[in-house]
Amino acid sequence: MNTTARHPKRCIAIAIASLLVASAHADNAPVTVNVNAATGKHPISPYIYGVAFAPDSATLKDLNTPLNRYGGNTTSSYNWQQNASNHANDWYFESLDEGSPNQGATGDNFISLSKGGNAQAAITIPMLDWVAKLGTGRARLASFSIAKYGAQTGNDWQWFADAGNGVLSSNNQDVTSNDPSDASTPNSVSLQRSWVQHMIATWGNSANGGLKFYILDNEHSIWQSTHRDVHPVGPTMGEIAQKMISYGHMIRTQDSGAIIFGPEEWGWGGYFYSGYDQQYGAAHGWNGVYPDRQANGNMDYMPWLLQQMHADNVATGKRVLNVFTLHYYPQGGEFGDDTSQSMQLLRNKSTRSLWDPNYVDQSWIGDKVQLIPRMKNWVATYYPGTKTGITEYNWGAEANINGATTQADIYGIFGWKGLDYATRWTTPDKTTPTYKAMKMYRNYDGSHSTFGDTSVTANVPNRDNVSAFAALRSSDGALTVMVINKMLAGTKPLTIEIAGFTAGASAGEWQLTSANTIRHLTNATVASSKITVNIPAQSISLFVVPKG
Repeated sequence: MNTTARHPKRCIAIAIASLLVASAHADNAPVTVNVNAATGKHPISPYIYGVAFAPDSATLKDLNTPLNRYGGNTTSSYNWQQNASNHANDWYFESLDEGSPNQGATGDNFISLSKGGNAQAAITIPMLDWVAKLGTGRARLASFSIAKYGAQTGNDWQWFADAGNGVLSSNNQDVTSNDPSDASTPNSVSLQRSWVQHMIATWGNSANGGLKFYILDNEHSIWQSTHRDVHPVGPTMGEIAQKMISYGHMIRTQDSGAIIFGPEEWGWGGYFYSGYDQQYGAAHGWNGVYPDRQANGNMDYMPWLLQQMHADNVATGKRVLNVFTLHYYPQGGEFGDDTSQSMQLLRNKSTRSLWDPNYVDQSWIGDKVQLIPRMKNWVATYYPGTKTGITEYNWGAEANINGATTQADIYGIFGWKGLDYATRWTTPDKTTPTYKAMKMYRNYDGSHSTFGDTSVTANVPNRDNVSAFAALRSSDGALTVMVINKMLAGTKPLTIEIAGFTAGASAGEWQLTSANTIRHLTNATVASSKITVNIPAQSISLFVVPKG
Protein backbone atom coordinates (compact mmCIF):
# COMPACT_ATOMS: atom_id res chain seq x y z
CA MET A 1 0.00 0.00 0.00
CA ASN A 2 1.33 3.44 -0.90
CA THR A 3 0.99 5.23 2.42
CA THR A 4 2.44 8.48 1.13
CA ALA A 5 -0.70 9.00 -0.99
CA ARG A 6 -2.72 9.44 2.21
CA HIS A 7 -0.40 12.14 3.61
CA PRO A 8 -0.17 15.18 1.28
CA LYS A 9 2.01 17.13 3.77
CA ARG A 10 4.45 14.25 3.81
CA CYS A 11 4.48 14.19 -0.02
CA ILE A 12 5.32 17.90 -0.09
CA ALA A 13 8.07 17.43 2.52
CA ILE A 14 9.59 14.55 0.54
CA ALA A 15 9.52 16.59 -2.66
CA ILE A 16 11.24 19.53 -0.97
CA ALA A 17 13.85 17.23 0.59
CA SER A 18 14.50 15.64 -2.80
CA LEU A 19 15.06 19.05 -4.36
CA LEU A 20 17.47 20.03 -1.57
CA VAL A 21 19.45 16.81 -1.99
CA ALA A 22 19.52 17.22 -5.77
CA SER A 23 20.80 20.78 -5.42
CA ALA A 24 23.59 19.52 -3.20
CA HIS A 25 24.51 16.89 -5.80
CA ALA A 26 24.78 19.15 -8.83
CA ASP A 27 25.26 22.90 -8.84
CA ASN A 28 27.00 24.77 -11.63
CA ALA A 29 26.38 28.23 -10.18
CA PRO A 30 29.58 30.30 -10.17
CA VAL A 31 31.54 30.53 -6.92
CA THR A 32 34.04 33.19 -5.90
CA VAL A 33 36.94 32.65 -3.51
CA ASN A 34 38.18 35.89 -1.95
CA VAL A 35 41.84 35.65 -0.99
CA ASN A 36 43.60 38.38 0.96
CA ALA A 37 47.28 37.64 1.47
CA ALA A 38 47.68 40.59 3.83
CA THR A 39 45.17 39.43 6.48
CA GLY A 40 44.66 36.43 8.72
CA LYS A 41 48.36 35.67 8.82
CA HIS A 42 49.73 32.99 11.12
CA PRO A 43 52.21 30.11 10.72
CA ILE A 44 51.07 26.69 9.57
CA SER A 45 52.81 23.96 11.53
CA PRO A 46 54.23 21.22 9.28
CA TYR A 47 53.44 18.75 12.05
CA ILE A 48 49.71 18.84 11.22
CA TYR A 49 50.44 16.57 8.25
CA GLY A 50 51.39 13.55 10.36
CA VAL A 51 50.39 9.90 9.96
CA ALA A 52 50.42 6.74 12.05
CA PHE A 53 52.16 3.46 11.31
CA ALA A 54 53.54 4.37 7.90
CA PRO A 55 54.34 1.04 6.19
CA ASP A 56 57.84 2.04 5.06
CA SER A 57 60.28 4.91 4.72
CA ALA A 58 59.46 5.38 1.04
CA THR A 59 55.85 6.20 1.92
CA LEU A 60 56.95 8.82 4.45
CA LYS A 61 59.19 10.40 1.83
CA ASP A 62 56.47 10.33 -0.80
CA LEU A 63 53.97 11.98 1.55
CA ASN A 64 56.70 14.33 2.76
CA THR A 65 55.26 14.01 6.24
CA PRO A 66 57.34 15.09 9.25
CA LEU A 67 55.62 12.95 11.92
CA ASN A 68 54.88 9.22 12.31
CA ARG A 69 52.94 8.03 15.36
CA TYR A 70 53.32 4.72 17.17
CA GLY A 71 50.04 4.59 19.09
CA GLY A 72 46.80 2.73 19.58
CA ASN A 73 45.49 0.09 21.98
CA THR A 74 48.37 -2.36 21.70
CA THR A 75 50.95 0.29 22.58
CA SER A 76 49.41 0.65 26.06
CA SER A 77 50.65 -2.86 26.85
CA TYR A 78 53.98 -2.93 25.00
CA ASN A 79 56.67 -4.68 27.04
CA TRP A 80 59.98 -3.46 25.70
CA GLN A 81 61.98 -6.09 27.60
CA GLN A 82 60.15 -8.97 25.93
CA ASN A 83 59.22 -7.07 22.76
CA ALA A 84 55.62 -8.17 23.11
CA SER A 85 52.18 -6.52 23.22
CA ASN A 86 48.76 -7.57 24.42
CA HIS A 87 46.20 -6.93 21.71
CA ALA A 88 43.40 -6.32 24.22
CA ASN A 89 39.85 -6.38 22.89
CA ASP A 90 41.18 -5.72 19.38
CA TRP A 91 42.16 -9.40 19.25
CA TYR A 92 40.97 -11.69 22.06
CA PHE A 93 43.19 -10.12 24.74
CA GLU A 94 46.21 -12.10 23.53
CA SER A 95 49.81 -11.29 24.37
CA LEU A 96 51.79 -11.72 21.16
CA ASP A 97 55.40 -11.80 20.08
CA GLU A 98 56.24 -8.61 18.16
CA GLY A 99 58.52 -10.57 15.84
CA SER A 100 61.96 -10.25 17.41
CA PRO A 101 63.46 -11.41 20.70
CA ASN A 102 65.60 -8.27 20.86
CA GLN A 103 64.65 -5.85 23.62
CA GLY A 104 62.87 -2.77 22.33
CA ALA A 105 63.01 -4.00 18.73
CA THR A 106 59.57 -2.69 17.79
CA GLY A 107 60.32 0.81 19.02
CA ASP A 108 63.78 0.81 17.47
CA ASN A 109 62.47 -0.39 14.12
CA PHE A 110 59.77 2.27 14.17
CA ILE A 111 62.27 5.02 14.90
CA SER A 112 64.60 3.70 12.20
CA LEU A 113 61.80 3.55 9.61
CA SER A 114 60.72 7.08 10.49
CA LYS A 115 64.23 8.46 10.27
CA GLY A 116 64.67 6.75 6.91
CA GLY A 117 61.62 8.64 5.68
CA ASN A 118 62.86 12.01 7.00
CA ALA A 119 60.16 11.98 9.68
CA GLN A 120 60.16 12.17 13.46
CA ALA A 121 58.75 9.22 15.38
CA ALA A 122 56.26 9.76 18.21
CA ILE A 123 56.43 6.81 20.62
CA THR A 124 53.74 5.84 23.15
CA ILE A 125 54.99 5.11 26.67
CA PRO A 126 52.68 2.67 28.52
CA MET A 127 51.14 3.85 31.79
CA LEU A 128 48.66 0.98 32.06
CA ASP A 129 49.26 -1.03 35.25
CA TRP A 130 50.18 -4.18 33.32
CA VAL A 131 52.12 -4.89 30.13
CA ALA A 132 52.28 -8.04 28.03
CA LYS A 133 54.27 -11.15 28.81
CA LEU A 134 55.01 -14.23 26.73
CA GLY A 135 55.05 -17.91 27.56
CA THR A 136 57.82 -20.46 27.20
CA GLY A 137 59.56 -20.20 23.85
CA ARG A 138 57.90 -16.82 23.27
CA ALA A 139 54.50 -18.48 23.03
CA ARG A 140 51.36 -16.35 23.00
CA LEU A 141 49.27 -16.16 26.15
CA ALA A 142 45.55 -15.54 26.71
CA SER A 143 44.05 -13.21 29.29
CA PHE A 144 40.77 -15.14 29.17
CA SER A 145 41.76 -18.78 28.79
CA ILE A 146 38.76 -20.97 27.97
CA ALA A 147 40.38 -23.87 29.81
CA LYS A 148 40.64 -21.71 32.95
CA TYR A 149 37.52 -19.52 32.84
CA GLY A 150 35.07 -21.62 30.84
CA ALA A 151 33.34 -21.48 27.47
CA GLN A 152 33.02 -18.04 25.95
CA THR A 153 30.93 -16.51 23.19
CA GLY A 154 33.93 -16.02 20.91
CA ASN A 155 37.48 -17.22 20.57
CA ASP A 156 40.52 -17.10 18.31
CA TRP A 157 39.55 -20.35 16.66
CA GLN A 158 42.03 -19.94 13.83
CA TRP A 159 45.26 -19.22 15.69
CA PHE A 160 44.81 -19.81 19.42
CA ALA A 161 41.57 -21.58 20.27
CA ASP A 162 42.07 -21.23 24.04
CA ALA A 163 41.95 -17.45 23.81
CA GLY A 164 38.41 -16.33 24.53
CA ASN A 165 36.76 -12.95 24.17
CA GLY A 166 36.12 -12.69 27.90
CA VAL A 167 32.32 -13.09 27.65
CA LEU A 168 30.94 -16.26 29.26
CA SER A 169 28.65 -18.45 27.17
CA SER A 170 26.70 -19.49 30.27
CA ASN A 171 25.28 -16.05 31.03
CA ASN A 172 26.60 -13.69 28.35
CA GLN A 173 28.40 -11.73 31.08
CA ASP A 174 32.01 -10.58 31.15
CA VAL A 175 34.57 -12.72 32.93
CA THR A 176 35.34 -10.99 36.22
CA SER A 177 38.05 -11.51 38.83
CA ASN A 178 40.42 -12.97 36.28
CA ASP A 179 44.12 -13.05 37.11
CA PRO A 180 45.95 -10.22 35.26
CA SER A 181 49.18 -12.19 35.47
CA ASP A 182 47.79 -14.82 33.08
CA ALA A 183 49.11 -12.86 30.10
CA SER A 184 50.64 -9.73 31.62
CA THR A 185 53.28 -8.54 34.04
CA PRO A 186 53.24 -5.42 36.25
CA ASN A 187 54.23 -2.11 34.68
CA SER A 188 56.06 0.67 36.53
CA VAL A 189 57.77 4.01 36.07
CA SER A 190 61.05 2.14 36.58
CA LEU A 191 60.31 -0.28 33.73
CA GLN A 192 59.49 2.55 31.34
CA ARG A 193 62.51 4.55 32.50
CA SER A 194 64.70 1.69 31.37
CA TRP A 195 63.03 1.78 27.94
CA VAL A 196 63.50 5.53 27.59
CA GLN A 197 67.14 5.08 28.59
CA HIS A 198 67.50 2.34 25.98
CA MET A 199 66.12 4.58 23.23
CA ILE A 200 68.37 7.47 24.25
CA ALA A 201 71.40 5.17 24.35
CA THR A 202 70.51 3.80 20.91
CA TRP A 203 69.45 6.99 19.12
CA GLY A 204 70.63 9.91 21.24
CA ASN A 205 68.47 12.42 23.08
CA SER A 206 66.08 14.87 21.45
CA ALA A 207 68.77 17.54 21.10
CA ASN A 208 71.11 15.18 19.28
CA GLY A 209 68.96 13.55 16.61
CA GLY A 210 67.22 11.07 18.88
CA LEU A 211 63.58 10.53 19.74
CA LYS A 212 61.86 13.89 20.19
CA PHE A 213 58.19 13.02 20.79
CA TYR A 214 56.82 10.95 23.67
CA ILE A 215 53.14 10.07 24.13
CA LEU A 216 51.62 9.35 27.56
CA ASP A 217 49.70 6.17 26.79
CA ASN A 218 46.43 5.95 24.88
CA GLU A 219 42.72 6.59 25.49
CA HIS A 220 42.82 6.10 29.27
CA SER A 221 39.12 6.70 29.87
CA ILE A 222 38.12 3.51 28.06
CA TRP A 223 40.71 1.19 29.57
CA GLN A 224 37.82 -0.55 31.37
CA SER A 225 36.67 -1.65 27.91
CA THR A 226 39.77 -1.97 25.76
CA HIS A 227 41.94 -3.40 28.55
CA ARG A 228 39.34 -4.82 30.92
CA ASP A 229 41.50 -7.90 31.45
CA VAL A 230 43.91 -5.78 33.51
CA HIS A 231 41.94 -2.60 34.31
CA PRO A 232 38.27 -3.60 34.70
CA VAL A 233 37.34 -0.48 36.68
CA GLY A 234 37.44 2.81 34.81
CA PRO A 235 40.34 5.02 35.91
CA THR A 236 39.52 8.08 37.96
CA MET A 237 40.57 11.62 37.16
CA GLY A 238 43.09 11.47 40.01
CA GLU A 239 44.61 8.21 38.81
CA ILE A 240 45.33 9.56 35.34
CA ALA A 241 46.64 12.89 36.64
CA GLN A 242 49.02 11.07 38.96
CA LYS A 243 50.21 8.75 36.21
CA MET A 244 50.75 11.56 33.72
CA ILE A 245 52.72 13.55 36.27
CA SER A 246 54.85 10.58 37.36
CA TYR A 247 55.64 9.29 33.88
CA GLY A 248 56.01 12.81 32.51
CA HIS A 249 58.61 13.74 35.11
CA MET A 250 60.46 10.50 34.39
CA ILE A 251 60.69 11.39 30.70
CA ARG A 252 61.64 14.99 31.43
CA THR A 253 64.43 13.85 33.79
CA GLN A 254 65.88 11.57 31.13
CA ASP A 255 65.56 14.10 28.29
CA SER A 256 64.96 17.73 29.22
CA GLY A 257 64.19 18.66 25.61
CA ALA A 258 61.59 15.96 24.96
CA ILE A 259 58.15 17.01 23.70
CA ILE A 260 55.46 15.17 25.64
CA PHE A 261 51.93 14.53 24.32
CA GLY A 262 48.82 13.71 26.36
CA PRO A 263 46.23 12.69 27.38
CA GLU A 264 45.23 11.15 24.02
CA GLU A 265 41.55 10.89 24.98
CA TRP A 266 39.29 8.84 22.72
CA GLY A 267 36.48 11.27 21.93
CA TRP A 268 33.58 13.41 23.07
CA GLY A 269 32.62 11.46 26.21
CA GLY A 270 36.22 11.26 27.34
CA TYR A 271 36.63 15.03 27.12
CA PHE A 272 34.14 15.54 29.96
CA TYR A 273 34.03 12.34 32.02
CA SER A 274 36.71 10.06 33.45
CA GLY A 275 36.69 6.37 32.74
CA TYR A 276 35.21 5.80 36.17
CA ASP A 277 32.30 8.13 35.49
CA GLN A 278 31.74 6.78 31.98
CA GLN A 279 31.49 3.28 33.42
CA TYR A 280 29.27 4.46 36.27
CA GLY A 281 27.02 6.41 33.91
CA ALA A 282 26.58 3.42 31.58
CA ALA A 283 25.68 1.19 34.53
CA HIS A 284 23.19 3.67 36.02
CA GLY A 285 21.39 4.91 32.93
CA TRP A 286 23.29 8.17 32.59
CA ASN A 287 21.12 9.66 35.33
CA GLY A 288 23.25 12.75 35.81
CA VAL A 289 25.16 11.41 38.83
CA TYR A 290 28.92 11.26 38.25
CA PRO A 291 30.76 10.50 41.50
CA ASP A 292 34.29 11.13 40.26
CA ARG A 293 33.37 14.44 38.68
CA GLN A 294 31.56 15.52 41.84
CA ALA A 295 34.62 14.65 43.91
CA ASN A 296 36.72 17.00 41.78
CA GLY A 297 34.82 20.27 41.87
CA ASN A 298 32.28 19.11 39.27
CA MET A 299 34.71 20.19 36.54
CA ASP A 300 34.82 18.80 33.03
CA TYR A 301 37.54 16.15 32.85
CA MET A 302 39.93 17.70 30.31
CA PRO A 303 39.97 21.21 31.86
CA TRP A 304 40.50 19.61 35.28
CA LEU A 305 43.40 17.55 33.95
CA LEU A 306 45.04 20.60 32.36
CA GLN A 307 44.63 22.42 35.65
CA GLN A 308 46.48 19.61 37.45
CA MET A 309 49.32 19.68 34.91
CA HIS A 310 49.62 23.43 35.36
CA ALA A 311 49.65 23.18 39.15
CA ASP A 312 52.43 20.60 38.98
CA ASN A 313 54.39 22.85 36.60
CA VAL A 314 54.12 25.75 39.06
CA ALA A 315 55.11 23.55 42.00
CA THR A 316 58.08 21.81 40.37
CA GLY A 317 59.25 24.27 37.73
CA LYS A 318 59.09 21.48 35.16
CA ARG A 319 56.56 21.03 32.38
CA VAL A 320 55.43 17.43 31.97
CA LEU A 321 52.93 18.20 29.19
CA ASN A 322 53.93 20.11 26.07
CA VAL A 323 51.05 19.23 23.77
CA PHE A 324 47.42 18.76 24.78
CA THR A 325 46.27 15.93 22.49
CA LEU A 326 42.84 14.47 21.82
CA HIS A 327 41.39 11.96 19.37
CA TYR A 328 38.32 12.63 17.27
CA TYR A 329 36.28 10.39 14.99
CA PRO A 330 33.02 11.62 13.47
CA GLN A 331 30.15 9.74 15.07
CA GLY A 332 27.58 9.73 12.26
CA GLY A 333 29.02 6.76 10.36
CA GLU A 334 31.54 8.76 8.33
CA PHE A 335 34.42 6.63 9.61
CA GLY A 336 33.78 3.68 7.32
CA ASP A 337 33.34 2.78 3.67
CA ASP A 338 29.78 4.04 3.21
CA THR A 339 29.69 6.23 0.09
CA SER A 340 25.93 6.58 -0.31
CA GLN A 341 24.79 10.04 -1.37
CA SER A 342 23.54 10.89 2.10
CA MET A 343 26.82 9.84 3.71
CA GLN A 344 28.91 11.77 1.21
CA LEU A 345 26.86 14.89 1.93
CA LEU A 346 27.33 14.32 5.67
CA ARG A 347 31.10 14.02 5.24
CA ASN A 348 31.06 17.27 3.29
CA LYS A 349 29.61 19.16 6.20
CA SER A 350 30.66 17.25 9.33
CA THR A 351 34.22 18.60 9.18
CA ARG A 352 32.56 21.73 10.60
CA SER A 353 32.74 19.98 13.98
CA LEU A 354 36.46 20.69 13.90
CA TRP A 355 36.03 24.47 13.83
CA ASP A 356 32.54 25.96 13.44
CA PRO A 357 31.19 27.45 16.72
CA ASN A 358 27.65 27.43 15.31
CA TYR A 359 27.53 23.90 13.88
CA VAL A 360 25.57 21.34 15.89
CA ASP A 361 27.02 17.90 15.25
CA GLN A 362 24.38 15.69 13.63
CA SER A 363 25.37 12.46 15.40
CA TRP A 364 24.41 11.34 18.92
CA ILE A 365 26.67 14.14 20.16
CA GLY A 366 24.03 16.71 19.20
CA ASP A 367 26.18 19.58 20.41
CA LYS A 368 28.54 22.26 19.15
CA VAL A 369 31.85 20.41 19.14
CA GLN A 370 34.02 23.25 17.68
CA LEU A 371 36.95 21.02 18.61
CA ILE A 372 39.98 23.14 17.75
CA PRO A 373 38.63 26.40 19.25
CA ARG A 374 37.45 24.42 22.29
CA MET A 375 40.91 22.91 22.81
CA LYS A 376 42.60 26.27 22.41
CA ASN A 377 40.20 27.88 24.87
CA TRP A 378 40.77 25.14 27.45
CA VAL A 379 44.53 25.54 27.11
CA ALA A 380 44.41 29.33 27.35
CA THR A 381 42.26 29.09 30.47
CA TYR A 382 43.84 26.20 32.36
CA TYR A 383 47.42 25.71 31.09
CA PRO A 384 48.68 28.62 28.96
CA GLY A 385 51.57 27.89 26.64
CA THR A 386 50.53 24.32 25.94
CA LYS A 387 50.22 23.43 22.26
CA THR A 388 47.31 21.48 20.78
CA GLY A 389 47.12 18.30 18.72
CA ILE A 390 44.59 15.87 17.27
CA THR A 391 46.58 12.65 17.16
CA GLU A 392 43.88 10.30 15.87
CA TYR A 393 41.20 11.13 13.34
CA ASN A 394 39.68 9.51 10.25
CA TRP A 395 36.64 10.38 8.14
CA GLY A 396 36.63 7.13 6.16
CA ALA A 397 36.01 6.39 2.44
CA GLU A 398 39.74 6.24 1.70
CA ALA A 399 39.22 4.57 -1.67
CA ASN A 400 36.62 7.10 -2.79
CA ILE A 401 37.05 10.66 -4.01
CA ASN A 402 34.66 11.77 -1.24
CA GLY A 403 37.17 10.57 1.34
CA ALA A 404 39.88 12.46 -0.55
CA THR A 405 38.02 15.78 -0.64
CA THR A 406 37.23 15.38 3.06
CA GLN A 407 40.88 14.73 3.92
CA ALA A 408 41.94 17.77 1.91
CA ASP A 409 39.34 19.83 3.77
CA ILE A 410 40.67 18.57 7.11
CA TYR A 411 44.27 19.46 6.25
CA GLY A 412 43.13 22.92 5.24
CA ILE A 413 41.15 23.38 8.46
CA PHE A 414 44.10 22.31 10.62
CA GLY A 415 46.30 24.98 9.05
CA TRP A 416 43.60 27.65 8.94
CA LYS A 417 42.68 27.20 12.61
CA GLY A 418 46.26 26.98 13.87
CA LEU A 419 46.43 23.42 15.17
CA ASP A 420 50.00 22.50 16.14
CA TYR A 421 50.10 18.71 15.65
CA ALA A 422 47.97 16.06 13.96
CA THR A 423 48.46 12.43 13.01
CA ARG A 424 45.93 10.65 10.86
CA TRP A 425 44.82 7.10 11.71
CA THR A 426 46.54 5.49 9.89
CA THR A 427 48.31 5.85 6.51
CA PRO A 428 46.10 5.30 3.44
CA ASP A 429 47.17 2.92 0.72
CA LYS A 430 49.17 4.61 -2.03
CA THR A 431 46.59 3.66 -4.64
CA THR A 432 43.78 5.60 -2.98
CA PRO A 433 42.63 9.13 -3.80
CA THR A 434 42.85 9.97 -0.10
CA TYR A 435 46.60 9.29 -0.17
CA LYS A 436 46.91 11.55 -3.18
CA ALA A 437 44.85 14.24 -1.45
CA MET A 438 47.51 14.28 1.26
CA LYS A 439 50.18 14.64 -1.42
CA MET A 440 48.37 17.68 -2.78
CA TYR A 441 49.54 19.53 0.33
CA ARG A 442 53.01 18.02 0.68
CA ASN A 443 54.30 16.67 -2.64
CA TYR A 444 51.90 17.60 -5.42
CA ASP A 445 54.57 17.71 -8.12
CA GLY A 446 56.73 14.77 -7.06
CA SER A 447 59.51 17.18 -6.09
CA HIS A 448 58.30 17.76 -2.52
CA SER A 449 56.74 21.12 -3.29
CA THR A 450 54.23 22.03 -0.60
CA PHE A 451 51.27 24.16 0.29
CA GLY A 452 52.36 27.45 1.87
CA ASP A 453 53.54 27.77 5.46
CA THR A 454 51.79 31.04 6.44
CA SER A 455 47.99 30.90 6.45
CA VAL A 456 46.14 33.88 4.95
CA THR A 457 42.47 34.72 4.46
CA ALA A 458 40.38 32.72 1.99
CA ASN A 459 36.62 33.28 2.14
CA VAL A 460 33.96 31.25 0.34
CA PRO A 461 30.13 31.44 0.31
CA ASN A 462 29.41 27.91 1.61
CA ARG A 463 32.12 25.55 2.84
CA ASP A 464 29.77 22.57 2.62
CA ASN A 465 29.87 22.92 -1.16
CA VAL A 466 33.24 24.51 -1.95
CA SER A 467 35.96 25.13 0.62
CA ALA A 468 39.21 26.99 0.07
CA PHE A 469 42.42 27.69 1.95
CA ALA A 470 45.28 30.02 1.11
CA ALA A 471 48.86 30.45 2.28
CA LEU A 472 52.12 32.20 1.49
CA ARG A 473 55.13 29.98 0.83
CA SER A 474 58.35 31.26 2.34
CA SER A 475 60.65 29.25 0.06
CA ASP A 476 59.72 31.24 -3.07
CA GLY A 477 57.19 33.86 -1.99
CA ALA A 478 54.36 32.18 -3.91
CA LEU A 479 50.72 32.34 -2.91
CA THR A 480 49.11 28.89 -2.79
CA VAL A 481 45.34 28.43 -2.93
CA MET A 482 43.68 25.05 -2.35
CA VAL A 483 40.10 24.84 -3.66
CA ILE A 484 37.99 21.78 -2.81
CA ASN A 485 34.80 21.25 -4.80
CA LYS A 486 32.72 18.92 -2.65
CA MET A 487 29.70 18.89 -4.97
CA LEU A 488 28.80 15.38 -6.09
CA ALA A 489 28.06 16.41 -9.67
CA GLY A 490 28.36 19.38 -12.00
CA THR A 491 31.27 21.54 -13.13
CA LYS A 492 31.62 24.80 -11.24
CA PRO A 493 32.80 28.12 -12.70
CA LEU A 494 35.37 29.41 -10.22
CA THR A 495 36.79 32.88 -9.72
CA ILE A 496 39.66 33.49 -7.31
CA GLU A 497 39.96 37.18 -6.43
CA ILE A 498 43.36 38.05 -4.98
CA ALA A 499 44.09 41.00 -2.72
CA GLY A 500 47.16 41.97 -0.72
CA PHE A 501 49.49 40.22 -3.15
CA THR A 502 51.11 41.25 -6.43
CA ALA A 503 50.56 38.23 -8.63
CA GLY A 504 52.42 37.07 -11.70
CA ALA A 505 50.69 36.70 -15.07
CA SER A 506 49.82 33.01 -14.67
CA ALA A 507 49.42 30.40 -11.95
CA GLY A 508 50.36 26.74 -11.91
CA GLU A 509 47.40 24.42 -11.43
CA TRP A 510 47.42 20.86 -10.11
CA GLN A 511 44.24 18.87 -9.75
CA LEU A 512 42.98 15.60 -8.28
CA THR A 513 39.62 14.16 -9.38
CA SER A 514 37.86 10.81 -9.28
CA ALA A 515 40.25 9.75 -12.06
CA ASN A 516 42.63 9.26 -9.12
CA THR A 517 45.64 11.02 -10.63
CA ILE A 518 47.26 14.33 -9.70
CA ARG A 519 47.39 16.21 -13.00
CA HIS A 520 49.47 19.26 -13.81
CA LEU A 521 47.09 21.35 -15.89
CA THR A 522 47.85 24.21 -18.23
CA ASN A 523 48.72 27.35 -16.29
CA ALA A 524 45.75 29.50 -15.35
CA THR A 525 45.80 33.14 -16.45
CA VAL A 526 45.89 35.82 -13.76
CA ALA A 527 44.17 38.96 -15.05
CA SER A 528 43.30 41.98 -12.90
CA SER A 529 44.20 39.91 -9.82
CA LYS A 530 41.66 37.25 -10.76
CA ILE A 531 41.84 33.62 -11.81
CA THR A 532 38.81 32.30 -13.70
CA VAL A 533 38.55 28.57 -14.41
CA ASN A 534 36.10 25.67 -14.24
CA ILE A 535 36.53 23.00 -11.58
CA PRO A 536 34.95 19.54 -11.87
CA ALA A 537 32.74 17.92 -9.25
CA GLN A 538 34.53 16.29 -6.32
CA SER A 539 37.91 17.73 -7.11
CA ILE A 540 40.88 19.24 -5.31
CA SER A 541 42.64 22.04 -7.18
CA LEU A 542 45.87 23.71 -6.10
CA PHE A 543 46.81 27.07 -7.62
CA VAL A 544 50.40 28.24 -7.19
CA VAL A 545 50.55 31.97 -7.86
CA PRO A 546 54.08 33.38 -8.22
CA LYS A 547 55.00 36.88 -7.14
CA GLY A 548 54.64 39.44 -9.88
